[in-house]
Amino acid sequence: MPYDIEIARAAEKMPISEVGEKLGIPEAALIPYGRDKAKLDARFIRGLAGREDGKLILVTAINPTPAGEGKTTTTVGLGDALQRIGKKTAICIREASLGPNFGMKGGAAGGGRAQVIPMEDMNLHFTGDFHAVTAAHNLLAAMIDNHMYWGNALEIDERRVTWRRVMDMNDRALREIIVGLGGVSNGFPRQTGFDITVASEVMACLCLASDLEDLQARLGRIVVAYRRDRSPITCADIGADGAMVVLLKEAMQPNLVQTLEHTPAFVHGGPFANIAHGCNSVIATQSALKLADYVVTEAGFGADLGAEKFFDIKCRKAGLKPAAAVIVATIRAMKMNGGLAKDQLGSENVAAVEKGCPNLGRHIANTKAFGVPVVVALNHFTSDTEAEIAAVKAYVAKQGCEAVVCRHWADGGAGAVELAEKVVHLADTGAMFAPLYPDDMGLFDKIDTIARRIYHAGDVIADKKIRDQLREWEAAGYRDLPICMAKTPFSFSTDPLLRGAPSGHTLPIREVRLSAGAGFIVVICGEIMTMPGLPRNPAAASIRLNADGEIEGLF
Repeated sequence: MPYDIEIARAAEKMPISEVGEKLGIPEAALIPYGRDKAKLDARFIRGLAGREDGKLILVTAINPTPAGEGKTTTTVGLGDALQRIGKKTAICIREASLGPNFGMKGGAAGGGRAQVIPMEDMNLHFTGDFHAVTAAHNLLAAMIDNHMYWGNALEIDERRVTWRRVMDMNDRALREIIVGLGGVSNGFPRQTGFDITVASEVMACLCLASDLEDLQARLGRIVVAYRRDRSPITCADIGADGAMVVLLKEAMQPNLVQTLEHTPAFVHGGPFANIAHGCNSVIATQSALKLADYVVTEAGFGADLGAEKFFDIKCRKAGLKPAAAVIVATIRAMKMNGGLAKDQLGSENVAAVEKGCPNLGRHIANTKAFGVPVVVALNHFTSDTEAEIAAVKAYVAKQGCEAVVCRHWADGGAGAVELAEKVVHLADTGAMFAPLYPDDMGLFDKIDTIARRIYHAGDVIADKKIRDQLREWEAAGYRDLPICMAKTPFSFSTDPLLRGAPSGHTLPIREVRLSAGAGFIVVICGEIMTMPGLPRNPAAASIRLNADGEIEGLF
């Protein structure tokens, strides 16, 4: 089979105005970025307010493994399949970050016959949204240092400036740096660092904001530093929020593109799935729900991180009510959870599959706990055997749901028609969605609830300093904020090598951070990097232009 980029390049793209017509979007409401992508005009979005919502379908997954699961590919394949069976459908996914694409991923637009196009544009600069977020974030950083240079009227303690700088690239050398060197004219030397753009609170604010007014209010609430008496200083105190919104005005508008089968796809926003909530923008999802009967979206990492944050942060804050959830799994990943190494996955091993199934079972139970009906998408690989597939189907049936074999990678939407029909049936049964915890529960109790009910931890460890900080934030009016857990995505525990469905483990809390603008408390468990590094053999080493000026190396 051809490489993903070859399939995408050979695709016959529909003019973006015709893609919009599928959802009843007039050409005048589209702001074109070339011939094959456009932004949705803000005035048109405001005019959608009175329409009834379609049904929201979440695609999530088991804990990721080196064997691969295919969550984005399944999201695209399901959207194409729903369109094939006559449903008015839209897809909503995040934009791709340059850092991971040039690092390990090499591309993030789906795969095989289930892709979003234009693939090269999506994986590179796209419509410039990430550059706008980077510029807005770094403007605030510059204004903080400038304020301290010109007299420091706000009495910022330069030791307690929490706002770092960002760039959309993996670069471990910038994690910790010293700025202000070179004498008085360059300001005050202090330690700071860089995060990757997708970890910026500006990105999280953009993805949770309902409009530009809400965006400015969220930006204004961001806490950027503290005085010596520990009182907070916000972005609004610095006076940067208005200029930041100017930089983000166009980035706030959702991007419309298409799949290989011309299903409309909104690709907008890209918050980190660890340090933030890992979902596409609220404004894109809400717009899609007003325009389509079925909206397929995905959340980052496995269901223990992505789905939990989708339900407890995005749905809670935006008033969204998911109608059904799809959990993506593979036979290969079941084998890895059953103890096999990556080089042992090609041969039939029903016992390993059965041993690995509890990881899937835990995610099924967790998702059902939110009152959302579940179907399992078994993403097919050619090495899968009938006996292994039967073992997974039998296990899933015992969990009270169904597993459907999907071949969308090879066959596009046609390979996921059975899944689409099951999703429509589930969505029509009527979900009874409810978040995991109430708004008014104490912050530590919210953390404890997630740890015990989602991760099946036996205990949560947090020293007195962390507990005192949580109590201080409650007293300051932040008690109602949801929790954004940051831990390894590879396990229910904080040990990335502990696969399967561990129970009774301890969850250690290393740090808590207030994201007052985004509207959540970040709880860091274990070692979490907000600026990734490049691997030994980065994808960037294979990305180049060929003799015809075409991009090679994006996968």
